[in-house]
This record gives sequence, C-alpha cells and structure tokens, in this order.
Amino acid sequence: MPRIASVEAVLNVSAYLFTPIEDRDELRLTLVDRARAAELKGTILLAPEGINLFLAGRPEALRGFLADLRTDARFAALEPKESWSPRQPFGKMLVKLKNEIIRMDHPTIRPVEGRAPAVSPSTLRRWLDQGHDDDGRAVVMLDTRNAFEVGYGTFTGAIDWKIERFTQFPQAVVDHLDDLADKTVVSFCTGGIRCEKAAIYMREIGLGNVLQLEGGILNYFEEVGGDHFDGECFVFDEREALLPDLSTR
Repeated sequence: MPRIASVEAVLNVSAYLFTPIEDRDELRLTLVDRARAAELKGTILLAPEGINLFLAGRPEALRGFLADLRTDARFAALEPKESWSPRQPFGKMLVKLKNEIIRMDHPTIRPVEGRAPAVSPSTLRRWLDQGHDDDGRAVVMLDTRNAFEVGYGTFTGAIDWKIERFTQFPQAVVDHLDDLADKTVVSFCTGGIRCEKAAIYMREIGLGNVLQLEGGILNYFEEVGGDHFDGECFVFDEREALLPDLSTR
C-alpha cells in the first residue's frame, strides 16, 4: 500500500487512456491553461490514439484538474495512479502533440479498438506463488521496458530482451517466439501503456495465451506490494525510481 503523505508532500499522478482525439491543437491550449492555473508541473502527451500524462502538484489542485478532465466523456475512464514526493519532481509544465502516446511504429496496433485481456495484480501474485496459472500453464513474465529501466528492478525471473527503445519490441518478439510458445505470457511495464500495446501485438501474430498486467508495475505495487519483484521501478521524473511502497530512497 502507498505510504501516507505528509502535510508538505507533493502528489504525483500518472495515467493514460487510449481514446480518439481529433481536436489536439485546441485541447492542448485548454490543458496548458488549466494546468498552469492549478500550478501543476509535468508532461501531458496528446496523440490521435489517446492521452498520456505525468503530473505533480498540490493534492487538491491536481485532483481537481483530473476531475475537470474526466468531465470530457473521452477521458471519463482515466484511472490515475498516485504516489508522493517531498518536493516537486518536474521543472516545468508541458503539453506535447505526438503521433503516438507510446511509439511502436505499428499503426495496425490500435488499443482504442479493443484491449488485450489483462490480469489483476492479486491474481498474478497468486499465480507466481503457485508457479503456474489456473490452467496449469507456466507463467512467463515479459518486461517490455527499455534495458536501462529494467536495470533498476524487475519481476524475479522476468524475460528481458535488452531493447533500447520500444520500437524494437516487435522484432524481438519475432526473434524469440519459441521462448513464449505454450506458456501464459504476462507483459508488464511501468504504468500499463507499453504492455497494453505489446500484448495486442503478440496476440495478433499468433500467441494465444498473452495477458497484460493491469496498470503495470505501479498498480502492482499499490495493490499487493513488492512480492516477486526485485529492486525498484524507474520513473520518468526527478524521483528516478520508486520502492514497492511507492516511496523513494
């Protein structure tokens, strides 16, 4: 469970949602104005396929910003993951326009048209405890993050193909198909966005037993802690990495 925030603590949130966005230019201006008025800092990415955000600020201001954002039906399903820091981990507030909220360079992979099946943190922990899934298949944990992120920490025994960027992931899957055959493959990443695209891609090329870890590592930490995880989770801000209780060293 996340640690209790002190009075001075800064709230940090990360969230993403695959949802069609056709008015990115206008939306960018709106979000810049709202975020700066709330004295928030961080980054929001807007792409035709959806939104990805990392923000920090005063708890009431940040939660108010997110509540306003979710009044837009396109973003109503946003499920932010919260953590805390003693100081503001971002230097400025940016809203950027991108072609993809996480670049894969495979335009046929469209999560907005349907997600891959997911496994909850509690179910995954049970599977890892017992050594197999509920159908008796071996469970393979597949880290979809870049190699330097994996170096901070990962699930015990997870597959790491040491990719340098996510665009290399599709070819890595093709090169290692035999390692994944006849197993239940659980793709995971920091907050869910990469492992969601990864799971869809693997299912589309014929791997039948592929799941994504719901909400990624940060959701796993929040719901069940650090069981079966070695080390810390790298995050893209000045905190650098989070422990399983979502605190920093």
